[in-house]
Amino acid sequence: MFETRPDRADEVVLVGRSNVGKSTLMRELTGHSFDAGRKPGVTREPNHYDWASEDFVISDLPGFGFMSGVSEEHREQIKTDVVQYLERYAENILAGVIVLDGKSAVDIIDRHSGEDEIPHDVEFYYLLSDLGIPPIIAVNKMDKVDDRDERLNEIADRFGLVPPWTQWRDTIAPMTAKRGQISALNDAVNMHLEDAKRDDLKKFFTD
Repeated sequence: MFETRPDRADEVVLVGRSNVGKSTLMRELTGHSFDAGRKPGVTREPNHYDWASEDFVISDLPGFGFMSGVSEEHREQIKTDVVQYLERYAENILAGVIVLDGKSAVDIIDRHSGEDEIPHDVEFYYLLSDLGIPPIIAVNKMDKVDDRDERLNEIADRFGLVPPWTQWRDTIAPMTAKRGQISALNDAVNMHLEDAKRDDLKKFFTD
């Protein structure tokens, strides 16, 4: 179980598979660099960033799913730790951002969809919802996607959101983190901050 969380009341968390760009997004949101490697699974413990004067923290939780050179047992343990973290702090978490790789997400979800299997990304979407945490699907690396609207409609469909994706702007946020193009995500987070009556935190999610 992760025991590194700063003593802060409110939180926004980033979750997602390894190598989808969570650490890059964290850098864009905070202006602070974290270990981000080309090798999946670099982030094994949460990265937290808090502001001295604010009762608020952004947390980048370790990536789940396949990681080269990491045993299946260890991968499962990381996923379990992420689930337990979300359950433990659910009342404090104002939004849960599921980061996807826009280029590969549909293929990965389809590959892991079966009678006895639910894809990790979809599983976490429903977990966040069940815990009362507003889920946001941040579709990263959109600069590598040609058929933008078609791809986003496919992603909406895989999460049980009826296309067109444009009617889900509080839930689906296309972005390219490494280019700093995260305005759609900021807008989505801010909608949920407004719902939580935390307009004071919107300054952290501006372009």
